[in-house]
Amino acid sequence: MMESSETNETTAMEQSAEINAEVRQNEPTQPQATDTVAAETAVSEPTESQEVAVEETAAESEATPTANIYKTKEEVVARARQIVETGEASDKQELDLLKQLFYKFHNAEAVKAREEHFAAGGTEEDFQPPVDTQEPVFRAAMQTIRERRAALLQEQEMQKKKNLERKLQILERIQQLAATPDEANQAYDEMKALQAEWKEIKAVPAEQATELWKNYQLYVEQFYDLLKLGHELRDYDFKKNLETKTRLCEQAEALAEVPDVIQAFNQLQKLHQEWKETGPVAKEIREELWARFKNASTVVNKRHQAHFEAIKQAEEENLTKKTALCEQLEAEKTDGLKTFADWDAVTQRIIALQAQWKTIGYAPQKVNAQIFERFRKGCDAFFEQKAQFFRKLKEELNANLAKKKELVEKAEALATSTEWRSTNDILVNLQKQWKEIGAVPHKYSDALWKRFVGACDKFFEAKKKANSEAHGEEKANMEQKQGIISALKELAAKEGEDIMQQVKELQQKWNEIGHVPFREKDRLYKEYREVCDKIYGAFSATQRQRRMNNFRTNLAQKIEKGASTIDTERQRMMRAYERMQEELKTYENNLCFLTSNSKKGNSLVDLAKKKADKLREELSLLAQKIKAVDEQIRKEREEKGE
Repeated sequence: MMESSETNETTAMEQSAEINAEVRQNEPTQPQATDTVAAETAVSEPTESQEVAVEETAAESEATPTANIYKTKEEVVARARQIVETGEASDKQELDLLKQLFYKFHNAEAVKAREEHFAAGGTEEDFQPPVDTQEPVFRAAMQTIRERRAALLQEQEMQKKKNLERKLQILERIQQLAATPDEANQAYDEMKALQAEWKEIKAVPAEQATELWKNYQLYVEQFYDLLKLGHELRDYDFKKNLETKTRLCEQAEALAEVPDVIQAFNQLQKLHQEWKETGPVAKEIREELWARFKNASTVVNKRHQAHFEAIKQAEEENLTKKTALCEQLEAEKTDGLKTFADWDAVTQRIIALQAQWKTIGYAPQKVNAQIFERFRKGCDAFFEQKAQFFRKLKEELNANLAKKKELVEKAEALATSTEWRSTNDILVNLQKQWKEIGAVPHKYSDALWKRFVGACDKFFEAKKKANSEAHGEEKANMEQKQGIISALKELAAKEGEDIMQQVKELQQKWNEIGHVPFREKDRLYKEYREVCDKIYGAFSATQRQRRMNNFRTNLAQKIEKGASTIDTERQRMMRAYERMQEELKTYENNLCFLTSNSKKGNSLVDLAKKKADKLREELSLLAQKIKAVDEQIRKEREEKGE
């Protein structure tokens, strides 16, 4: 609505001022189909008395848009102020046009100011849309006009209610006259007076208009059908009415050739109003005459309906396109944008979306403002985030520079250290910190990095040289561990409990063997861990099956002792299950902490993993036991018929 969309008219969108006009425009109001001739809804009704004519509000149907075109914003404001000062009746479509043109000029000024700003070397971040001093004046004038229109509409509604009351009185009297055949001739003059008064009374509430007219037409025709005297006078009325309605039929038929669909429809409204105000014709031609007028009306109505159906379809398609643009805009994420190039790439995509938006026409009026507000908010949010990023970027770069200088100094101090293991860990940690700090000003980046890498390389080269003598021993250790892995693989293919003792002995030997070449360490350990896991997995599965079999045997014995015993056992297992779940949860939480804060292969991590795996196995076994108890209890109940 005009009032709801105007509240957002002053909010400018960075990079999109040129498209703000759309939401601030009210689209031309589509005439309501309820005001059309209801001939199409009455095709099955045979007589003129059952005609559904236009409502009493037809006189208020929307006029064609004003032809006034204003060339400047000042002319638009002057016209709005003129309407306020003169108090003239304001046409809704003219008001929509004034609003549309004002914000077209308003946003054109914003676009021009932006272009001049960039032409003068300004940046996107420091651009501010110019203040429009005319906008408050225009908004105040439009608000006054809206308030007047609201008051006028309220007054009109009150008058419609009064008109309805009087027409109901007239209708009651006509009904009385139509019900007294003996007095019909004497009441002829009164009937003509009532008809004249009915014609002078204008609009009534739309919801009562159709039914009211049906009854009026019915009782009038009934009265004329009762006239026994004064046939000449009656026939004269019939003749005059026939001439009038014939002319109306011809005019309605001619409307099919009028190019302007809206104009033809509005003219048809007037013809139907005149048809309503014209009395009946001879009974034998009523149906034929009404069918002619109805058919001509149907042609105009179908053209009118098709016109607005096309508009509606186009608007729905526009809504679909605009919704897709909103979704594309909202899909743009700024969380991972760390550089100017990243932000510029997204900015170009959003500007492209804005340009595409301008090429799309109106969405349906009830959602046009909402869909634009959605798009505008998305653009505003992005450009505000971009502005904040660039405001903070410089501070962050300088802070990162100070941090990295500190790391360089620490690395250079450790470059000559011979404490290979401890210094190695420190330098690795410094490298990790370096990666986490982020970018520094470009002019310092390369030089600072060369200093840091040079210090680290100096230490690691010295370490490599010092450890070269130990390579032979490491290679021998690698061969021994490879032999242990092969022996474990052979044991994995065997069965029996006695193999576990052999496995433990091989694991003891593995732990006693020293370092292996660094490049082979991870591969060997992975292979060793996989074969051990396979052996222990198979052993654990066997153990679990044995424990489950023993449990089933013990369960049968407990059942013999009574239901209370098995119920007690189930309760004990459920308490144990819950306790173990809590314990597993604690280990998992600790494991997450240790994994994120400890080195790979840390003994605490390994211990926590083993205990967690053990608990999971115990939980799985306990769940099977509980399931077995439940099955046994259910079986016992079925046997007892419970």
